[in-house]
Amino acid sequence: MIRTLDLTKKYGDYFAIKSIELDLDEGDLFGFIGPNGAGKTTTMRIIATLLQPTWGEAYVCDHSIYTNPKEIRRLVGYMPDFFGVYDDMKVIEYLEFFAAAYRIRGPARRKRCDEMLEIVDLDFKRDANANTLSRGQTQRLGLARTLLHDPQVLLLDEPLSGLDPRARIEMRNLMKRLGELGKTIIVSSHILPELADICNKVGIIDRGVISHNAEVAEVMKLVRRQTVLNVAVTTDVDAAAKLLEQHDLVDKIETTNGQLRVMLREGAEDYSELPTILIQAGHKLSKFSEEEVTLEAAFMALTKGITS
Repeated sequence: MIRTLDLTKKYGDYFAIKSIELDLDEGDLFGFIGPNGAGKTTTMRIIATLLQPTWGEAYVCDHSIYTNPKEIRRLVGYMPDFFGVYDDMKVIEYLEFFAAAYRIRGPARRKRCDEMLEIVDLDFKRDANANTLSRGQTQRLGLARTLLHDPQVLLLDEPLSGLDPRARIEMRNLMKRLGELGKTIIVSSHILPELADICNKVGIIDRGVISHNAEVAEVMKLVRRQTVLNVAVTTDVDAAAKLLEQHDLVDKIETTNGQLRVMLREGAEDYSELPTILIQAGHKLSKFSEEEVTLEAAFMALTKGITS
C-alpha cells in the first residue's frame, strides 16, 4: 500500500529526512514516533504529494508520486496537525463544502456528510458553527473531512496533539475502528503511550533518520534482552528469593514493596518450571507474570542506547 525508497529531502546542507524506507501493507496502523522537527510531517507531506523530495521514490497503491500524483490524492486522506475552519460555516456546511470539492454530488453528498458525522460522533454538532468547537471536536471534524472521499490510506499528523485525556481516548478509539475497516494508516505522534495499543508497526525517527522500523513486538524484543518476572508470594518473601536465586535461569532478584522482580539470564525464555519450584517448596503464589515493556520505555531505550 505504501512504499518509500531512499526518500530524502534537503534544504541546502540540511537534511529534513534522509533515506526513509517504509513498507506498509493493507490494514497496517503505523506509529511514526519522534520529537518535534524529526521529519515526520515532511515524510507524510511527500507521500501525500504535497511536497517534492530532493531524491528517492514513494509509491501509494503502486502509484508513483512522480508519475501519478492525482490518483494518489484520490486514494489518500491527509489530516495536518492544525487546520483552519471557516468562521461563517456550520459543521454540516463545512463538510458539504469539501464533499463538493471531492465531486460528491446530489443526495449522496448530504448522506456521506451525515455518515461521517456519525462515525466521528459529531452529529449533535451538525448545526453549530465550526469555529465554536473544542480542540477535540475540531480534530474529529478534521478526521470526518479526511474520510469524505473514502480514502484507502490515511496520513494523520499529530491527531492527538493538544487534546484533553477524554478527547485523546475518543480519537484513539476512532483510529482503532478505522484500522478494523482495512484502512492503511500512518499516525505521527510524540505522545508515545497513546500509540502503544493501537499500532501494529512502529517507526522511530530522529533528525530525519529512521533508527528502528518494525512490528511493535519486534521493537520490544530489541529493548528487552532479559525477561523480567514479577512474583508475589503470601509466604516468606526472603525464602522464596533465596530459592529462586539458586536456579540457573535466574540472573538476579530485587525485592520491592514485598514483591520479587526476577531477572532471568540473557536468552532465557522458558521459565515454566519456576512457579512449580516455588509451589513444591510450600510457597503460595499471589502473582507470577512477565513484566511488559511499554512503547515509551522502548523509545527511550532505543534512542539513548539503554536496555534493561
